[in-house]
This record gives sequence, C-alpha cells and structure tokens, in this order.
Amino acid sequence: MEFEFAGEVWYWRGPSPFHFVTVPPDASEQIHELSSLLTYGWGVIPVTAQIGETTWTTSLFPRDDGYALPLRASVRSAQDVTLGDVVRVTMRLDVSL
Repeated sequence: MEFEFAGEVWYWRGPSPFHFVTVPPDASEQIHELSSLLTYGWGVIPVTAQIGETTWTTSLFPRDDGYALPLRASVRSAQDVTLGDVVRVTMRLDVSL
C-alpha cells in the first residue's frame, strides 16, 4: 500500500527531539484500519518513506488520531529540508493481506 502526500515539517522537542511530517487524515484513517496487522507494538507502524531521491525506513508514530512520520537528520540534510518546509512524501506500508 502506497501513499503520496505533502506536509509541513514540524519539530517536537520532547524527551527525544525530532522533526516530523503529519500524515493526512484520509491516509491516517486507512492506516488505522490496518494497524492491528501492521504494528509491532505501542501503535507504531513500520514504513518505507521517500522525499526527493532519499529513501529510508522508519516507523509512524500515533498522534492526535493520526500518524506522524519522523524525518531523520540525514534525510533532512540530503534533501536540504528545514523546519517549516513543505515536503512531498511517498510512503509505503508492507501489507501482506
């Protein structure tokens, strides 16, 4: 299952600071419907994501009835992405139904 969307990069400074892009509500709803088949614990969902030419594996974090996609520093650096930028994301879930 693949999703394409654009979103603004935001920063969470919590105990483990990180940059994220929010997954849109329609995609989050579809992911949530499959979450029991996809999660490996704590509600996180493994994905492969791509911005520009950079592809990485990560896990979506549940947030505010949706999901947040973490952006590693190496991804932000490779694609010259900074806080507040709007980025185009392609994201794949490994769904074997």
